[in-house]
Amino acid sequence: MSTVMFVGAGPGDIELITLKGLRALQSADIIIWAGSLINPEILTYAKKDAVIFNSATMNLQEIVGCIVDHYNKGYKVVRLHTGDPSIFGAIDEQIRELRRNNIPIEVIPGVSSFTAAAASIQKELTLPEVSQTIIISRISGKTPVPNKEDLALLSMHQATMCIFLSVHYIQEVVDKLLAGYPESTPIFVVEKASWPEQRIVKGTLNNIAEKVKEAEIKKTAMILVGNALNDELATCSLLYDQSFQHEFRTGVKL
Repeated sequence: MSTVMFVGAGPGDIELITLKGLRALQSADIIIWAGSLINPEILTYAKKDAVIFNSATMNLQEIVGCIVDHYNKGYKVVRLHTGDPSIFGAIDEQIRELRRNNIPIEVIPGVSSFTAAAASIQKELTLPEVSQTIIISRISGKTPVPNKEDLALLSMHQATMCIFLSVHYIQEVVDKLLAGYPESTPIFVVEKASWPEQRIVKGTLNNIAEKVKEAEIKKTAMILVGNALNDELATCSLLYDQSFQHEFRTGVKL
């Protein structure tokens, strides 16, 4: 018997699925996909006779039941998640139930929307002497966030922050970030990163909320904030400095 594959579909561009994920998708008999989040064009990779279920209309018991039923009948099952399944993917609860049913699983990672957003604005999220830390978080909403992980507290680190699932609370996000970041801190909001209809709104903490509201961006957007995104910084890594020596290169002193 095969394993049930949890596959990261990537952020939107259907070419951003991994080769391993693509092979799993192409060979699947049963595909259960997050239809409210994933670019439907990715289903063009599926076999013509594959049976496809949209998990947007299903609860946990229905999803698990569908997987268990088809797996036990000998079908190859792929559970297709948006981005990378390990980030806000709600896969733990599914995996626990499948293990209770003695069903083997494999997780195939995918390209996350936060890295796709960084690529779309052509920025490195870590810069020497500016930020060597990336914080992935969200604001509290229908799913609560632990008090110790409140954005206001996380902002005190002034690290690069990638904020999921929060653009509809953009003013509250900004108010919390201002607890630690200066008003002039650069911030980008990338709607549908890597999709054909991708939009980028660039600003600072003192004007981004107004710009986002004017653009009427209310969901499916990544918020990137931090001084590492500052166009005016010109820091350089030691990695390629001609005077820097490491295992593979002997430095040349000028």
